[in-house]
Amino acid sequence: MSFTLVLKSQATNNQHNKADKKQTQPRPCSLCTTVSVCCVCCVCCVCCVHTKDIQKPTKQHFPSSCLLSTTKTIPFIMDALFSSLSFLFLLFLLKLTVLLWWRPRKIQGHFSKQGIRGPPYRFFIGNVKELVAMMLKASSKPMPFSHNILPRVLSFYHHWKKIYGATFLVWFGPTVRLTVSDPDLIREIFTSKSEFYEKNEAPPLVKQLEGDGLLSLKGEKWAHHRRIISPTFHMENLKLLIPVMATSVVEMLEKWSAMGEKGEVEIEVSEWFQRLTEDVITRTAFGSSYEDGKAIFRLQGQQMDLAADAFQKVFIPGYRFVPTRRNIKSWKLEKEIKKSLVKLIERRRENSEKVVEKGAKDLLGLMIEASNTNSTNVTVDDIVEECKSFFFAGKQTTSNLLTWTTILLAMHPQWQVRAREEVLKMCGSRDLPTKDHVAKLRTVSMIVNESLRLYPPTIATIRRAKTDVELGGYKIPRGTELLVPILAVHHDQAIWGNDANEFNPGRFSQGVARAANHPLAFIPFGVGVRTCIGQNLAVLQTKLALAIILQRFSFRLAPSYQHAPTVLMLLYPQYGAPIIFQRFSTPPPPQPSSSSPPPPPTLLNATV
Repeated sequence: MSFTLVLKSQATNNQHNKADKKQTQPRPCSLCTTVSVCCVCCVCCVCCVHTKDIQKPTKQHFPSSCLLSTTKTIPFIMDALFSSLSFLFLLFLLKLTVLLWWRPRKIQGHFSKQGIRGPPYRFFIGNVKELVAMMLKASSKPMPFSHNILPRVLSFYHHWKKIYGATFLVWFGPTVRLTVSDPDLIREIFTSKSEFYEKNEAPPLVKQLEGDGLLSLKGEKWAHHRRIISPTFHMENLKLLIPVMATSVVEMLEKWSAMGEKGEVEIEVSEWFQRLTEDVITRTAFGSSYEDGKAIFRLQGQQMDLAADAFQKVFIPGYRFVPTRRNIKSWKLEKEIKKSLVKLIERRRENSEKVVEKGAKDLLGLMIEASNTNSTNVTVDDIVEECKSFFFAGKQTTSNLLTWTTILLAMHPQWQVRAREEVLKMCGSRDLPTKDHVAKLRTVSMIVNESLRLYPPTIATIRRAKTDVELGGYKIPRGTELLVPILAVHHDQAIWGNDANEFNPGRFSQGVARAANHPLAFIPFGVGVRTCIGQNLAVLQTKLALAIILQRFSFRLAPSYQHAPTVLMLLYPQYGAPIIFQRFSTPPPPQPSSSSPPPPPTLLNATV
């Protein structure tokens, strides 16, 4: 009996299995040859475009082992995936619209209510089209011999200031910048309310040049590095470098003398001054490791040339990652620079344990000393980046200052004569200036300050509001960038008087603080806690080099000189600075001193 029941049960199961197999047989589409395949081990139905003709499998079509037996079919999953992607795309589009259209409109309205206007924002590009057009037009040809360089160098500011006033909005793409040239507002940004503002991020190409050192660091790490490096630039430490600086200048002048005929030679001074300042800052940065440091800085100089070349071309986001010939060469130089610096650091560490170094404190030694202290977090990468920053800032700033000061003295021979009289009276015709002499060169100091006023190395600086803040009664939203046009402040007739665009070093005869009608009108190296740490080195080296040149040469502008100040990160002469130097065969005769100020300066293009 039981045996018969078992056989019947097995027969019944076999019949059900056959029925299931029959039901799950693939059925071809009546409109094409595509076959709908039922799910086997989670492979769902594969249908043709005529899916409506094919009966969708139901739960009973799937084996009990199928993982998708209780889920929707793939077409539904694909629909859901498409919907999700569409939602994400719409979300991205919405954010882009907010960033590129709604937010700029909101910001414009916010400032418009406060009486601040500017050129209208254009979708995505902002005012870049107008900016580039004005810049290209201004730099297309040399300017007349005049120190009124604002219309050429900061053409957009000069143009829009006449329309919208000194405080206006300008759009660099979707990024808004508020121009601020009022010294009282500048004081708030950099001193009294500096905690509400931060340095903005440099463009990628600029950051590649300046490194990730003091120039770009922020917050506690910046403060920590500045404390470590500061002793290098204390005046008493820099004065120990004066004999070495003087030797470098004399060697350069001897080469000039050997190049000339009848004691006269034409020199493109901007190139020579770059080599001179490179030599000095190498000693300041590396000290006893000068020769190794010079080789490293030579590599970095090549990298700077590559980056400067790219900086003059149209910027394409992400292009620096493309393996072009220039980029590959730059990457190789970067690796070689870092590798050489790391080796140099290790050698200095080993030597510092054996020998106590004497003389001036150099940047590399101080950074290594700090890295050996457990209480600090100074890494080898930090040291590498600081060396890169120092080389970029030190070389360009000092060489440009020396170049423009020489051009100005060539344009204004009466001030050249007056400066030479002071140098000869203080140092004689052949004795090299000492640290005591340099400190007493009052007329030379006035000339250097006037050069910094008319042709500051950095023509503008930018700060970003870290939070919503009030600035002189204006409400500044978080993230707004504030553009301080240093050049415009230095040339403002309301601050400096009617002769603001004239070369008149006498305005500094009673010191910097009394040269203008506001103490913060003179800011060539910035102001506040982030004042340029290397300004003492730049001014000291410029004064020393000028003193030695004035002892040995008179000079005038070459006929080929074209006056064309322009900006490539820093202010420099677009067509170079050819100067004709005439060597003194005998010491120049002393001129009768006069207590009265010299006659009003004029611009001359010919002889001294």
